[in-house]
Amino acid sequence: MTFRRKRTAILISGRGSNMRALIERARSPSFPAEIVLVVSNLPEAAGLIFAKENNIACAVVDHKIYPGREEFERSMQVLLELHRIELICLAGFMRMLTPWFIGQWQERLLNIHPALLPAYRGVKTHERALADGVKVHGCTVHFVVPAMDEGPIIAQAAVAVRDSDTPDTLASRVLAEEHALYPAALGRVAEGRLRVEGNRVYFGEPTTVPPPLRVPPAQ
Repeated sequence: MTFRRKRTAILISGRGSNMRALIERARSPSFPAEIVLVVSNLPEAAGLIFAKENNIACAVVDHKIYPGREEFERSMQVLLELHRIELICLAGFMRMLTPWFIGQWQERLLNIHPALLPAYRGVKTHERALADGVKVHGCTVHFVVPAMDEGPIIAQAAVAVRDSDTPDTLASRVLAEEHALYPAALGRVAEGRLRVEGNRVYFGEPTTVPPPLRVPPAQ
C-alpha cells in the first residue's frame, strides 16, 4: 500500500507559533500530513518569513481589499483548491469564517483554542480562568463549525494552575502544550481513522475513544 500524506494548509495572521510547531513536526516523512501552503490575511504577518525559510509556499489574501467576508473567502478557496489542499489548520488566524467557507471544509478544518472547551470560549481565557479560581486549565483542538469555539473536540491537553500563576505564566505553559497537542491532533486526523457523530469524535474502532486526560501536578 502506498503511503500518501494529506496536503495541508495553515492559515495565520501573525507570528504563527503553532504554525512553526506543525511545520517542524511535519518535516518527518512518516508524518501523515504534509504542510504545503501557508496563507495569511495580513501581508506583514511574521509567520510568513518562517514558512518561506522552510521552503513552504506562501500566499497573502488581504481581507482589506475585498468588499465583504464571503468575497475574501471565495478568493482564498480558489487558492486552496489550486494547491489541492485536503486539510486546513487555523493557527492564530484572526478572522471569523462564514458558514459558507466552513461548509466547504466540514470535518477538514481544525482550530486550537487556549482553554479546555467548552469552558472559556472567546478571548482572555487565561485571565478568566484565574479569576474563577480553577485548578485545571489547558487547550483544545477541535473541528471548526459556524459557532465560535464550538465543534467536535479532537484532543485536549491540561495544565495544573499554580497559586503563583499570572495570565502570562499560565499562558506560557498552555502554549507549550499547544505546540505538542496540535501536531499530534493533526496527525490523527490525517490518518483518517476517525468518525464524527453529533459533537463527538471517535478514533479507531467504533468502541475506541481517546485515552483519558492526564493532568500534571502543580509545581
